[in-house]
Amino acid sequence: MRLITIAALAIAALTACTDPAPAAPPAPEGNIRVFTGGTIYTGLADPATVEAVIVGPDGRIIGTAPPLSQDWSEDEVEIIDLAGAVMFPGFTDAHAHLQGIGERELILNLEGTASIDELVTRTEAELQGLAPGAILFGRGWIETGWPEGRMPSAADLDAVSPENPVILVRSDGHALVANTAALKAAGIYDMAADPPGGRTERDENFKATGIVIDNAMMPVLALIENPTYDDMSKALEVGAQTYARRGWTGIHNMSAATDHARLLKALDDEGRLPLRVYNAFDERGFDIAKRREFETARITNRAVKLYMDGALGSRGALLIAPYADQPETSGLALLEPEQLHNLMMDAQKEGVQLTIHAIGDLANRRILEKFEELSYGADLRWRIEHTQMLHPDDIDRVARSGLIASMQPSHAIGDLHFAPARVGIDRLRGAYAWASLLKAGAMIAGGSDAPVEVGSPTIEFYAAVARKDLAGFSGEGWHPEEALTRQQALALFTTGPAYAAFQENDLGTIEAGKIADFTVFDADLMTIPEQQILKARPVMTVVGGEVVWQAEW
Repeated sequence: MRLITIAALAIAALTACTDPAPAAPPAPEGNIRVFTGGTIYTGLADPATVEAVIVGPDGRIIGTAPPLSQDWSEDEVEIIDLAGAVMFPGFTDAHAHLQGIGERELILNLEGTASIDELVTRTEAELQGLAPGAILFGRGWIETGWPEGRMPSAADLDAVSPENPVILVRSDGHALVANTAALKAAGIYDMAADPPGGRTERDENFKATGIVIDNAMMPVLALIENPTYDDMSKALEVGAQTYARRGWTGIHNMSAATDHARLLKALDDEGRLPLRVYNAFDERGFDIAKRREFETARITNRAVKLYMDGALGSRGALLIAPYADQPETSGLALLEPEQLHNLMMDAQKEGVQLTIHAIGDLANRRILEKFEELSYGADLRWRIEHTQMLHPDDIDRVARSGLIASMQPSHAIGDLHFAPARVGIDRLRGAYAWASLLKAGAMIAGGSDAPVEVGSPTIEFYAAVARKDLAGFSGEGWHPEEALTRQQALALFTTGPAYAAFQENDLGTIEAGKIADFTVFDADLMTIPEQQILKARPVMTVVGGEVVWQAEW
């Protein structure tokens, strides 16, 4: 570790200033850190890179500089040697679910399950030693690419668990499969009316087949004991630690429970929150967002999350035209236009930011129509979460409205294995339309939707610039022209989330005055071949000038 004198620091910091240079300000009291020794991308057009970043004891950037060649001292400034690694403005996941990320690490994680047969085998193994009648709960399966070519059923699970209720949630969180014991315990095995915005799939005898979608999941999920405060706190802490290790410096925590406000503040007060958190609460958290309660330097509480529809994979996304592979349905409306209208008026009046889930083209159009009808504008910074399928006529409308498109690149490289079957090739022209939205002038905030997806910044960056699946495959309907440049992809996870959270004066780029949030990788995402992006690894995560996680070098 090398150290630099305060006088030399002031000279170095001012090197980045243009003429005429003002007098050097007095050095702040406390520890000053200089990050250098690697490639540093600022996220700016000029300078695009610098060779050192000087951070004050308040966690803000004092300045940037070219190589430092002054005398060193051991008691004033700490040098953080990047050892050839590559530093970026802190990557923020603009759409993820923090408790779910932590729970995925703590419960039966079905991510990567390759077939129904494997799902059943894993279920059987987890049942060993489970008490009679105890519920087995897991999450993370997705049938895309399974050799059986279908979703799992109650019959599949009944073969290994005729008595213990089994509830396995699909990766998107908008569908689950349950065995007969669970369906009966929830009271939906025999014929029952579906709730608004939900559907239980049934056979010709009106018996539930095991697949339950969106709002119809409530009685099944009610079988699971509500997590205690300790359980929830542990999941939030594990989720934050997991994200810091992956290189994320911030997360926009979607559908946050009201309890998250108090629990996250307690974690931060105790020094156990290595992440910046921007909460978008479910509707029950409207008052917390209105009053901005339980905030800290790392936690912001000003948004509420609404749901217009479900997910494309489970055919819950609300479409203008019926599904191509199931023409008897056009999806599910989880919020009717009049309800949306009233909620928008309430939120605008109270200064609450709305983040609205919309995947299908009709769900997106309904948001646009109501937003336009109320003559709202970009100053609200309201967001459409996913903005996944747009009618081509509506792309320019998103830009003109000022609504922020909060999108997750990995959804495209996964969904496009089944999306052509769901909606047909022609209707994918406005789907996952990142480049078209940017060209129209829209603002995009990039995220992952973890635990629906892995929640890796490198996977999301790769998906944005390659628009291919993880094996490098691209098929009909994938629209490669919608891929982004490296600079556009970087903005998706830096300046985009900062703007979407009203934090562009503090975050998103590396420049004087901003908070020192940095993500450091072992490879240069801006220059390496696109397939190698997936091999890049985080090596350091910095939040407010503090190294909150570092790999062993």
